Amino acid sequence: MYALLSVSDKEGIVEFGRELVNLGYKILSTGGTLRALQQAGVSAKEVSEHTQSPEMFDGRVKTLHPKIHGGILYRRDNASHRQSAKEYGMESIDIVCVNLYPFKQTIERTEDFDEIIENIDIGGPAMVRSAAKNFQSVLIVTNPNDYARVLESLKSGQNTLEFRTELMIKAYEHTASYDAMIANYMNKRFKQGFGERQFVVGQKVFDTRYGENPHQKGALYEFGEFFSRYLCIKKGEPSFNNLTDINAAMTIATAFGQSPAVCIIKHGNPCGFAIKQTLLDSYTNALKCDSVSAYGGVVAVNGVVDEVLAHKMSEIFIEVIVCAGISDAALKVFESKKRTKIFTCARDGQSTLYMPRDSYDFKHIQGGFVYQQSDNVRFDEVQTARLVTKKAADSAQFRDLEIAYKVAALTKSNCVVYAKDGALLAIGMGMTSRVDASKAAIAKAKDMGLDLRGCALASEAFFPFRDSIDMAHSVGVAAVIQPGGSIRDDEVIAACDEFGIAMYFSDTRHFLH
Repeated sequence: MYALLSVSDKEGIVEFGRELVNLGYKILSTGGTLRALQQAGVSAKEVSEHTQSPEMFDGRVKTLHPKIHGGILYRRDNASHRQSAKEYGMESIDIVCVNLYPFKQTIERTEDFDEIIENIDIGGPAMVRSAAKNFQSVLIVTNPNDYARVLESLKSGQNTLEFRTELMIKAYEHTASYDAMIANYMNKRFKQGFGERQFVVGQKVFDTRYGENPHQKGALYEFGEFFSRYLCIKKGEPSFNNLTDINAAMTIATAFGQSPAVCIIKHGNPCGFAIKQTLLDSYTNALKCDSVSAYGGVVAVNGVVDEVLAHKMSEIFIEVIVCAGISDAALKVFESKKRTKIFTCARDGQSTLYMPRDSYDFKHIQGGFVYQQSDNVRFDEVQTARLVTKKAADSAQFRDLEIAYKVAALTKSNCVVYAKDGALLAIGMGMTSRVDASKAAIAKAKDMGLDLRGCALASEAFFPFRDSIDMAHSVGVAAVIQPGGSIRDDEVIAACDEFGIAMYFSDTRHFLH
């Protein structure tokens, strides 16, 4: 009985092959896998020797042979299949261990299309599919993490149909994700990412206790290895809703580079944000915006939480803290906070949060999904905004305009944001009109006792009428930034000039629905 081993990821393959030989299997192999086995003293036979057919076309054809696929595919419970296999000299291959050419690593490393083409595996997926199709008789292994389980099942006589079924599903997931990656790459290269079909593929990281509600099942999946590599659980278990709120909080907190930013999120919306000289000051000022909503919220800290900050944060109930790092002393502060969950997310050696920036975005709608390029605020979008009024903002107001603008761009439309001295003072989001958003923000600021005089105002889309400017003037707004583009822009600009308010047009709308 044969086991065919041909892998790109050679982690653990020598030990796996050695154990299979000890169990009585004869090993078939190719290329680098064969060399690794033989150099380690593991007896292995080259596939071309087994098939009596040489590798061809620089290795493009080596395992595409009837003796390989026949040995994998023939049904062991079918007499005519057994007879045909015997007649044509096809010995059974009962274990197929294959993982595929590193296409992902290749496209990340080079733009050389010839090299990329050569790293599209043909024989590997064919063998995986053959073995998966005949899973009732054949073990198909595509993940090195399963080697130990496979060996244990063989040694204990537990090579069951249930176990082979599990590995079969993994095998089809493996080839499906591989083909999807290639198709998506080709569409990106030749069709700007919008081909006839679009594939969204994720690797499961863990199950959540439930989805948005207890009656829903939920799980976290990742593109690449962002969560499994960078998200570190320090305390507690992330829920489905925690993860979506963490995403919202980190997206805003990381939008200002290395700045000591703190963002507070409640139900997907920001209720506090600040950038001050220290993280402690940033958190303290972020909390002032809406300390009521902050209770039970999610806080993203673009830096390392120390003991002093931890004591301040522990004064109210925070459900989730996500930060670049946290000291042991700070962790100890939260020991008694049974419901507080703490996670870190940073690259090795970095002291600020790490957030990937996916190139494309999609949203489920019933019956399908809509797909688009991701929206990002350009690093110079505020700096290059056009002054359209007689009065200009001073440097402090301009910094507040940037904070307000980025927070608005990353918050549900319709949205207006008021900021002053590096902190969010008021926000109205997810409203059906911009006037309603302004009213809600101003009302909340009044409830919190916050003075909006001299603040900066941002809107993620144009003001269709001057009514929002009239309202802004009534609370003392000093500077405004918006995309512009309304048929009544002149009317809105005139209102700003009338009140002595500086206004800038970014010429870029940032709807978030």
